[in-house]
Amino acid sequence: MARAIVYTEIGSPDVLHLSEVPDPVAGDGEVVVRIEAAGVNPIDAKIRGGKRPSPPITEPRPVGFDGAGVIDSIGPGVEDHAVGDRVAIRDTVGTYADLLLVPVANLASLPDSVTAAEGAGIGIPAGTAYQALRSLAVTAGDVLLVHGGSGSVGQAAVQFAVAWGATVIATASPVRHDQLRELGAIPVAYGDGLLERVRAAAPEDVTVALDCAGTDEAIETSLALVADRDRIATIVRGPDAASFGIRAFSGGSPAPLTDEELAWRAEALPATIALLASGDFTIELGPELPLAEAAQAHELVESGAASGKIVLIP
Repeated sequence: MARAIVYTEIGSPDVLHLSEVPDPVAGDGEVVVRIEAAGVNPIDAKIRGGKRPSPPITEPRPVGFDGAGVIDSIGPGVEDHAVGDRVAIRDTVGTYADLLLVPVANLASLPDSVTAAEGAGIGIPAGTAYQALRSLAVTAGDVLLVHGGSGSVGQAAVQFAVAWGATVIATASPVRHDQLRELGAIPVAYGDGLLERVRAAAPEDVTVALDCAGTDEAIETSLALVADRDRIATIVRGPDAASFGIRAFSGGSPAPLTDEELAWRAEALPATIALLASGDFTIELGPELPLAEAAQAHELVESGAASGKIVLIP
């Protein structure tokens, strides 16, 4: 029997428990991955806690969307992967497990230079940042303002934008400013006077803004600085983004992603792995916890008590 973290009711982290589940069997176009690391994301906790809409629970519900590991078995029609290959996983429910059935479309090869923990930290954060910046048409010459630049999505957005030739200004608490400078951003502290600090830091007018913080301050500052509201987006304030005339991705956005945006999310996984392998991208790793301590991992995510990507190790 395989092991997986599941829950049978919406509630606090304590509803998560380790359970034995049937071993997965690969079908057409599928592989079974032996998970070596599972990425813990805020969305995991929000779904578990009922802060995001989800269908009624009628059977034990698995947790997690991102992970990395080694292919344990393959199904019919799988040609580009083999047993023993190292892979990263995106958009596959149930990565908090030791074995997982994964469609090959949700895999990317993981070179030896990229750790399993790094591979597990890519999916949602990098996919969200990459798609948001592509949707906002960020390119060389832009001046991008990233609110919440020290978070996992914010750090990914900074690095993609810098790689594409944009100038990046990122908000964070002062203790995180050196880290943002290392990623190539101009850091500014959030709080009273943010608008004036950004104007002073910007070498030219801010042309595009991405809100990863979700505060009124972030929205108001973006509106004051960016002339084209189509080039302002939030990944947090989905339900009320339309009232500001800005775009929303993730964050409870009522608008589904377009086919092009979904393709960008898929493209992000191999693109980020390539950057990691070349030394042009970093993932800030946080605590590693045993799979059985998933509840503690959710407590850390919800409290903000840990910096960096939290991963679970089966």
